[in-house]
Amino acid sequence: QARLALESAGRVFGRTFEIVEGDIGGVAIAKHDTPLPQQTIDLAKSAGAVLLGAVGDRRYDSMPRARKPERGLLQIREILGNYANLRPVYVYEPLAGSSTIRPEVARGVDLIFVRELLGGIYFGTPRFREGNRAVDTEVYTVEEVQRVARSAFNLARSRRKRVTSVDKANVLETSILWREVTGEIAKEFPDVEFENLYVDNCAMQIILKPKHFDVVLTNNLFGDILSDEAAVLAGSLGMLPSASVGAAVGLYEPVHGSAPDIAGTGKANPIGAIASVGMMLEHSFGMPEAAARVQAAITRTLNEGYRTADIYAGDAAGCKLVNTTEMGRKICSLIEG
Repeated sequence: QARLALESAGRVFGRTFEIVEGDIGGVAIAKHDTPLPQQTIDLAKSAGAVLLGAVGDRRYDSMPRARKPERGLLQIREILGNYANLRPVYVYEPLAGSSTIRPEVARGVDLIFVRELLGGIYFGTPRFREGNRAVDTEVYTVEEVQRVARSAFNLARSRRKRVTSVDKANVLETSILWREVTGEIAKEFPDVEFENLYVDNCAMQIILKPKHFDVVLTNNLFGDILSDEAAVLAGSLGMLPSASVGAAVGLYEPVHGSAPDIAGTGKANPIGAIASVGMMLEHSFGMPEAAARVQAAITRTLNEGYRTADIYAGDAAGCKLVNTTEMGRKICSLIEG
């Protein structure tokens, strides 16, 4: 459905996209015996942008770490050099009551996580298992923190001019470094309000006072966790898009995983993937009008009551339960209409 939305936007704005598919994750293991085959790497590096589907499959959960589907995802991020992951959390007015959070708390939320994507505990070494002992290593350099922090502050200038940096500087050496470096970068942006929060406090405040937040700057691990928590505000993880930027080739993907329990049933929500296409149009192709048109089509579809199962509130007045294809078809028709 995301691919169809991209093609719809292309027709409206007189652009043609050459779309070439490559295998990654579970399907790549089945076909190529590796989560990221060389031909996929070559395709990604030569592309104008990469739109990524979910990669996981439970049948591969017991495989060695280096051969799990998720390893392909980490590798392609590293190969493309996309160090800043943008994860917007926006509560659409018709879905303010779909969250388990009270509507008056969720209504009007519009924040974005800027998650450092190529450092931290996901990439640090050493990492190993030795009998009854396992080791993972959290590592950050000044340069890694500087570049993602500047991305967050520059983004804040185009929004509400507030950056919240998240760390655990009362405990972790990497967080002490993080806080020192982000504080120095903040001085380069005197027009942007800046604050530090410990990650445990931030996790609580995102639920208690989510409208306080504008741009939330985090390390790799904290951003992974907090952005999924914030999905509760939007009503479903299926609503959230993301963009991984910072290099020549941007990587775009919905925040949700592969959800094998509903694969092939038509229950999956395509909005996160379609909204990721909107981010691709803006950040990689320089088409902000097209991105706005995709966003407007999503908003109008929800305003007209179309709902996939994850955001359907039973017999709510004016709401219509639709499958994945029907939701995608409606959004595409409004992009072109």
